Amino acid sequence: MNPLPEVSSAHALRGLAWYGQRKPLFTGGNDVTLLKGATDQFPALRASIDDAKRSVWMATYLVSPIGQSQAVLQALARAAQRGVDVHFVVDGVGSRDAPASLWRELEEAGVKLVVYRPVRGLLNLLDSSQWRRMHMKLCVVDDAVGFVGGINLIDDRYDLALGWSSAPRLDYALQVKGAAVMPMAHTVKAMWTRAAVGRDWRDDIVHWMADNHSMKRLRALWQKARLRLPPSEQKNLSAASGTHLPMRCAFVLRDNLLQRRTIERAALQAIQHARTRVDIVTPYFYPARALRHALRNAAKRGVVVRLLLQGKADYRIAAIAAQVLYHDLQLHGVRIFEYQPALLHAKVLCVDDEWATIGSSNLDPLSLVLNLEANLVVRDRGFVRTLSAALSIDFEQSAEIAPPLLRQRSWVTRVRRSTIAWMAKTYLRLAGVTGRY
Repeated sequence: MNPLPEVSSAHALRGLAWYGQRKPLFTGGNDVTLLKGATDQFPALRASIDDAKRSVWMATYLVSPIGQSQAVLQALARAAQRGVDVHFVVDGVGSRDAPASLWRELEEAGVKLVVYRPVRGLLNLLDSSQWRRMHMKLCVVDDAVGFVGGINLIDDRYDLALGWSSAPRLDYALQVKGAAVMPMAHTVKAMWTRAAVGRDWRDDIVHWMADNHSMKRLRALWQKARLRLPPSEQKNLSAASGTHLPMRCAFVLRDNLLQRRTIERAALQAIQHARTRVDIVTPYFYPARALRHALRNAAKRGVVVRLLLQGKADYRIAAIAAQVLYHDLQLHGVRIFEYQPALLHAKVLCVDDEWATIGSSNLDPLSLVLNLEANLVVRDRGFVRTLSAALSIDFEQSAEIAPPLLRQRSWVTRVRRSTIAWMAKTYLRLAGVTGRY
């Protein structure tokens, strides 16, 4: 394996410096737009892809050509046909039910399509690496506009297992312009090259960082990278977006190299420092002990802690896993709601009036220690006000679960919790994860 080249290292490493840190790297000069559901995101995606001049890079877990998503897939094909360099990587498990005709049509149009860890029969699952899926949802157009969130390329009224619904799935994504797009571009390109050739820039940077002198240089460049965009770039972006800058953002990744715990630690730190409120929206909730303790401690010190979880379960075992934690959290003052109108797929954490994250990561073992995930953390009061207004509607459409009247648990609850804990531990061990969760 060749280390990163020495030539032009200051410029190259300034770009890669974010990956060498195990904590969020915030940059200013960003413009972030909240997108609720496919109804908001797919038209924005389609418009950006139709405007692409040079490149489109997209990575997603699940693809279905039925309904709304067809417009985005057609935009990818059109871009490739007019000469735009289009790269598209999909997960082998999440997209296994998509018709072969879809992949054939995209490739015939000129889309460079690859599958991340395709599944080739049951024996393939004996390889523990196959349990670690690419769950992120990213798109970067011309290295200038990025999309990140929890929304797959599927109609938000359609579910592969449950069919059509009268109400749209609850989900969120972000459209991003500014400095935060750079690490998003690095990551989506890494996902494509990892699937296509088996290695990417992360292998080089891990090897290169083994040298202590190189590590010191990287830290110095990281400090420089914390600066805002140059004033000229801020002015151009402000004129294009019509917003006030800067918005401070950090792209956070969970992978199986340097960024194993970055998303989890960012969430943990935000909860530990919460002063007034913590709102969490996630369909799959079975966080590690440290996060559960942080939520309980926040509630005990007077922070309003609310969880919005699935009311209509798509995976029964995941719903049970969350429910076994209700009793203990509620006894410490955590309020729990279940979303009623439709399926819930959003992954949102909102703390106080200035910190929020949206992305692909749930608060469960799959997202926190196995899958490849991507989130954006935003520190901006205006954005958080917009997000909080949207979440208030979501909570109003939910049913609060009554807290227990007694402190002691029934033997049934104890058995269910022990069983879920054993199942989670066994699953993680089979997937190659050891240690406490």
